[in-house]
Amino acid sequence: QVQLVESGGGLVQPGGSLRLSCAASGSSFSINVWGWYRQAPGKQRELVATITSGGSTTYADSVKGRFTISRDNAKNTVYLQMNSLKPEDTAVYYCNADHVLLYSTRSINNYWGQGTQVTVSS
Repeated sequence: QVQLVESGGGLVQPGGSLRLSCAASGSSFSINVWGWYRQAPGKQRELVATITSGGSTTYADSVKGRFTISRDNAKNTVYLQMNSLKPEDTAVYYCNADHVLLYSTRSINNYWGQGTQVTVSS
């Protein structure tokens, strides 16, 4: 099994920045695709950004040019640098590890973090 622990959320003023982190731990594994999702009150969970093991990235149109996803494979950690934050970025942010190979069972799995609250308000 793999556990994901997120950190870095909080309250920030419009125009400010936050950096989210998500660290994976557990038995021997490799993560192919990392993703960040968010869910605002009363709305469906939406994809924010993804990054593959090769470093290819995708972003939602609403965050392009403001958010940057990155990963440290040695630390099994993914980051989301969020700049120029807007009130509409307020949501619970979740990290996701997809196409995770567990070497012990040779199985492919998907895991979610517990979520971290990001609130953008003056």
